[in-house]
Amino acid sequence: MKSAIRVAIADDQKLFCSGIQMLIESQLDLEFVGAAYDGEAIVELALSQKADIVLMDIRMPIANGITATEIIRAKALGDAPKIIILTTHERDVAVLQAINAGASGFLLKDANPAFLLEAIRTVHGGQSVIAPRDSVAVIKDLIPTESKRADYAAISHLSAREKEIFLLAARGLSNSDIATTAFISETTVKSHVSNILSKLTLSSRLQIVAFAYENGLLR
Repeated sequence: MKSAIRVAIADDQKLFCSGIQMLIESQLDLEFVGAAYDGEAIVELALSQKADIVLMDIRMPIANGITATEIIRAKALGDAPKIIILTTHERDVAVLQAINAGASGFLLKDANPAFLLEAIRTVHGGQSVIAPRDSVAVIKDLIPTESKRADYAAISHLSAREKEIFLLAARGLSNSDIATTAFISETTVKSHVSNILSKLTLSSRLQIVAFAYENGLLR
């Protein structure tokens, strides 16, 4: 039997946290491990409770969600908790900062509860989630690319196959879609994506999308 996914939340609105707690506790495959109401407290909570997923508000007292995300990922031993950013507006420029800090997704705070639960499971499984729109559209809107020249040197140390997988992943394709397009297995896709993240010093598929646009490799 698989272990339950351990979920923590960081938000300075206690009523909101209580609602999320009740939602998480209604699911047999999820375990609520605690709530923190500022950016400093969530670092201690996430690491001490070995959270798998942290639902992270951006704007909190003491330290914001971006700083907390960076610290959690830097201090975590072994597998770091995956961070899902919670925001009130999809065009919040802080979202891009959070992605660059290592967040694996972001959701609007008024997301449908069923969608939130599915997002937790999806991110825990190694994918990225952006709602309500797809990740490529949101990141493209946040990064000006009109005047950027393509910097192919940024991916010069990837193999030819890895470059192909990189560009497919940067366009937002899932592992299964990449496998179909590249005529390889999903297991091979996962291996390539893992190598790409390591070689480019990235931590999530969202960072692959942002990296591609920031270096003018997609427009």
